[in-house]
Amino acid sequence: MLVNKVEICGVNTSKLPVLSNKEMRSLFKRMHEGDGKAREELVRGNLRLVLSVIQRFNNRGEYVDDLFQVGCIGLMKAIDNFDLGQNVKFSTYAVPMIIGEIRRYLRDNNPIRVSRSLRDVAYKALQVRDTLVNKHAREPSITEIAKELRMPREEIVYALDAIQEPVSLFEPIYHDGGDPIYVMDQISDDKNQDVNWLEGISIREALRKLNDREKLILTLRFFEGKTQMEVAEEIGISQAQVSRLEKAALGHMKKYM
Repeated sequence: MLVNKVEICGVNTSKLPVLSNKEMRSLFKRMHEGDGKAREELVRGNLRLVLSVIQRFNNRGEYVDDLFQVGCIGLMKAIDNFDLGQNVKFSTYAVPMIIGEIRRYLRDNNPIRVSRSLRDVAYKALQVRDTLVNKHAREPSITEIAKELRMPREEIVYALDAIQEPVSLFEPIYHDGGDPIYVMDQISDDKNQDVNWLEGISIREALRKLNDREKLILTLRFFEGKTQMEVAEEIGISQAQVSRLEKAALGHMKKYM
């Protein structure tokens, strides 16, 4: 875990400086006048920003040191391109660039192969996106990116979707101190009209062994294809309770199947 790690890439994270807004502006002015030492101070003074960003990627299975180094590249790009004349905080400008750099790194190391043509379109779109962010100090829309590339909006969306980092169905998205809720718990189950008749009989027999609430939850979840959130709203309990009851009911059914 990052919170337990004091030293990353030889940097003692517990002793990183924090720059005030006044100090930041002064250092940027010195850097723009050619002071290389001021740039180094800006980088070191904003390493905590990189640390805060890479915590979002803790569950990706990547080495923290690698993500930190990639995040620092994004930070340096942000420092080199930041315009003091824009009425925007440096952190507001830098965070998307750091995230973008890390995402590019993760995409390049993605085990899922995407066609060269789609990847090229996606990278061109990302380059245009960075240019528009630098120009307007805001996130551009897909329509604006498509207009710059003179390509259909749908083609841009398709290309960007193709290079997205895959998410595990078992990645936790919520934890209230009890059982965690995973991505798979948020996915509706489609009705299967071709269920083997013997399996169907077995399921119906097992369902009869459950209490009314457990039957209702499993019926809504697996026969009507509703998400845990939808079930929780319908029967008036929390989503975490639905998750626990569903798990218990499935455990009971296994004993009879």
